[in-house]
Amino acid sequence: MRIDFQSDGEVTIIRLEGRFAAGSDAEYIRAKEELSRASRRKVIVDCRDVPYLDSTALNFVVGLYTTVKGAGGRFALCGLNTRMREVLRITHLDTVMPVYVDREAALQALEGGKDKEQAQG
Repeated sequence: MRIDFQSDGEVTIIRLEGRFAAGSDAEYIRAKEELSRASRRKVIVDCRDVPYLDSTALNFVVGLYTTVKGAGGRFALCGLNTRMREVLRITHLDTVMPVYVDREAALQALEGGKDKEQAQG
């Protein structure tokens, strides 16, 4: 798993790439700490280069979500494939975390203040 941080104006984009591996807790903790340290209030997690979400990945994404929301920020997921959207639906996480088709839609939502409007396709 590769975790990259990018900025687009006031929005921090966390780009995930590859498969989540059990035992990578140090990398996940580093990412959460970096996010907390940066104190950015708008965060997008871009999953377009992640093949699927297993329990390790879900734990990581939920951890990012709670970190951002706990700091009073806004959070969005984007780039989920059909299989990942189904996992979120089954776990009901799609009713908690806003999910957008792509990064552009997520950016528009966070910049426009539409935290709950979801634009999956």
